[in-house]
Amino acid sequence: MSFTIIGSSYTSDVYTFYFEGDSLALISSVEVGFHPSWIAFHPEDRSLIFAGLEQDEGKIIAIKYDAELKGAVVAESSSGGKDPCSVVVVKDELLIANYSSGSISTLPVSQNAPYILADTPISTITLSGSGPNQERQLSPHTHQVIYIDEYNEILVPDLGGDRVYRLKKDAKGTWSIAGHIDHEAGSGPRHVAVHDGYLYTLLELKSSIAKHSFPRSPTSDVKFIAKTPTMYNPPPLPNDMLAAEILIPKPNATFTTPYVYVSNRNHPSPEGDSVAIFSIEKPDAPELIAEVRTGLRHLRGMEFGGPDDMYLCAGGLYAGGVRIFERTEGGRNLKLVAQNSSIKSPTGFLWV
Repeated sequence: MSFTIIGSSYTSDVYTFYFEGDSLALISSVEVGFHPSWIAFHPEDRSLIFAGLEQDEGKIIAIKYDAELKGAVVAESSSGGKDPCSVVVVKDELLIANYSSGSISTLPVSQNAPYILADTPISTITLSGSGPNQERQLSPHTHQVIYIDEYNEILVPDLGGDRVYRLKKDAKGTWSIAGHIDHEAGSGPRHVAVHDGYLYTLLELKSSIAKHSFPRSPTSDVKFIAKTPTMYNPPPLPNDMLAAEILIPKPNATFTTPYVYVSNRNHPSPEGDSVAIFSIEKPDAPELIAEVRTGLRHLRGMEFGGPDDMYLCAGGLYAGGVRIFERTEGGRNLKLVAQNSSIKSPTGFLWV
């Protein structure tokens, strides 16, 4: 069984990989511009992806792939801010998190040419606020836009303001802030995941996970449940071992029990950074049950794919390239099955 994976990076390229058995090969790349660090499919056409170029004059590009999986840039637009670090397509709109501007922009898009339907976003929400960390929190920093289908809303973690914002469509059909969840001062919310009525927030600056109740109404009371570190024996704060990604694959026929998977960066271990695995069967704090060393340095991005999300693709920004792990023990562990150490500065992945 073989798979194609598209990878974003902190180079000027978006990569295409071919994974089969114990082999992971780079089969092509397309040069798109400075730091295409986040990519997203169009939901109706997986041969069309959108990427944010993480630069001062933020840019969005569309890449179209042919039958041989060769990509070409077919459209571009302003992101409406500085350093777009996350994008997501919801129907005919692209939502953009502009990190350095602390803003969320909306851009009309289509699965058909010309793909991007405006030169600039049609709306932008600029956040306010700050946190106590003088190096990272002098202003808002939107770090992710993620669509939660069952709630029909967008969640936006603000690393600079220690909040997670909830966006819904207003009466005019525009994405607007409908509520927010406050987090511990200085914790730095980076990414989030929702499962079974709970919100799990990865706190980058504290390397921990916060768990909250997550009612369907953004105006309902949210209950803080617990917070837990993302690694065994965490060093005293502050430190450079910053958590990066949080994923909760949906249960399926092969993996019936849900687990939380978190990437930890910059560990001094010679075995590299870790993927931490948490059980969430108990009603209180997530329980750390495994910490798998990956051989990667600065494990920023990772993504599940393959049949029943059997495989995890992970990348080392500083060293180690890209590696594929297989879920074992029902999801309680991981084993390395393929790697390509020559790939430079990978940041994220999409399974085609």
